[in-house]
Amino acid sequence: MTINAVVWGENVHEQTNKVVADLYPKGMHQAIADCLNAADGVNATTATLQEPEHGLTKERLAQTDVLFWWGHAAHGDVADEVVERVVEAVWSGMGFVALHSAHFAKPFLRLMGGPCNLTWREAGERERLWLTSRNHPIAAGLPDYFELENEEMYGEPFGVPEPLETVFISWFQGGEVFRSGLTYKRGAGNIFYFRPGHETYPTYHDANVQTVLRNAVKWAHNPARRIANPTDAPNTPVDQALEPIEERGPRLHKDGEEGYR
Repeated sequence: MTINAVVWGENVHEQTNKVVADLYPKGMHQAIADCLNAADGVNATTATLQEPEHGLTKERLAQTDVLFWWGHAAHGDVADEVVERVVEAVWSGMGFVALHSAHFAKPFLRLMGGPCNLTWREAGERERLWLTSRNHPIAAGLPDYFELENEEMYGEPFGVPEPLETVFISWFQGGEVFRSGLTYKRGAGNIFYFRPGHETYPTYHDANVQTVLRNAVKWAHNPARRIANPTDAPNTPVDQALEPIEERGPRLHKDGEEGYR
């Protein structure tokens, strides 16, 4: 079975910053897609902020098994209609991988239901990522730790809900630590947050980071059929109860009427 992945990038810094453009001449989104396409059974394409509907139409999301999201400077420019479309796709079973500064992306905030805030420092310091779960599928093929010579620091506390699993913890040269690989389940969708990926450093060219991304797309994929209309809350009339019951009290709604939302 082929996993259809879409890598969404806001594609802003690549157009305005020479350092980023030199590191990622085809854009970070394309570099990530190229990495994913090197994995067996993965077909990765890209979408950007500048495209109509940000490249994420209802029809395209319906065909997307896993959506990767990278954003930083233009979170507020993402249309709320598209955000709700993405969130409902996750609830229905689409995988979602939030990268680096996507902790403040609208879809991630909506899915987490929290502030997702943290401390940070942009100094190009060394980051050491430790595995906290050697047998986790996202960590397959990795050593007990690996290092990135230059990265932006993210520090605890990280304002996210308690994760299902913590796959990586980072230590930074300045002394801070951070939960850098977190998994969640929202509805039928698998979610992975992966911290590294500051745009002025060659993080997505790193072999270990690429291993994580290729593992993550397979972990986040839910092969089951997508749930149609995941926000529906249908009324079940008395005469359709599995066991015979007698209506014994007054009610607000008539049969077939929608409830309050």
